[in-house]
Amino acid sequence: MSIVENHPLTLPPRISEAGVGDYIALLKPRVMSLVVFTALVGLLIAPGHVHPVLAITSILCIAVGAGASGALNMWYDADIDALMSRTAKRPVPTGRVTPQEALAFGLILSFFSVTTLGTLVNWVAGGLLAFTIFFYAVIYTMWLKRWTAQNIVIGGAAGALPPVVAWAAATGSLSAEPIFLFLIIFFWTPPHFWALALFRSDDYARAGVPMLPVVAGPDATRLQILLYTVVLVAVAAAPWALGYFDAVYGVSSLLLGGWMLWLAIDVYRRREGKQAVRAARRLFAFSLLYLFALFAILLLEVVVAAALAQFA
Repeated sequence: MSIVENHPLTLPPRISEAGVGDYIALLKPRVMSLVVFTALVGLLIAPGHVHPVLAITSILCIAVGAGASGALNMWYDADIDALMSRTAKRPVPTGRVTPQEALAFGLILSFFSVTTLGTLVNWVAGGLLAFTIFFYAVIYTMWLKRWTAQNIVIGGAAGALPPVVAWAAATGSLSAEPIFLFLIIFFWTPPHFWALALFRSDDYARAGVPMLPVVAGPDATRLQILLYTVVLVAVAAAPWALGYFDAVYGVSSLLLGGWMLWLAIDVYRRREGKQAVRAARRLFAFSLLYLFALFAILLLEVVVAAALAQFA
């Protein structure tokens, strides 16, 4: 079946069966939680003092913007989602939310998140949030995902921008630190998603999505995972080596990176049967812990520094 058949743009309107839980599902809450956490770190490590009300407003706007991106993604990808076991139970392909409702929901959330952040905080952050939503919903979802095996590589920029948006919300400008946070998430995205694609390749092939394992094969994907992981370890250690982040972060990044690299090597080595699937699953699961732990260490450094300053 073609991925453009029965696309939500062509479906006639009908009565909605949606509940509150369905609209929450449209926001992709698991993805949103990671976005909120990385944005919070970007906000808190920024120099200067941010009023608590503005800080909360910034994080809420970034969260709502991420949810808007998820809703627009589910609206446009309903035809693909219906063909994949991982996504077939989402609200739009199951019919609980109509495509028109998902589109309206995403557009309304996009408008209010951007205008609220721009008006109440600053327009540097508001503009970056608007660009993030546009990049994910249009550049990635409508173009890259369906037409190139590099969809995850280029599209990863959208997921890497939230800490940059948060830094801009706190300072009204940009500097090296948020760029490093962006690069860490950017280079983390390919090994994370390609590990998933290795053991979900049948899903992507069925839906006609040109993920790397489908287009280039699993062995080429394993090599790319390994190469990107090497770059990720180096990029994650760079802020410490250049003096932007402290030694606790630096040592932790090397330890976590070493573990991630070992798992990537294991994926590269194990190419047959259940062992290959288990290796890919282990890398996918650990990659989530890796990113969370790396950003949590930065957050902990800020908390400890603030506590020590009170006793100084």
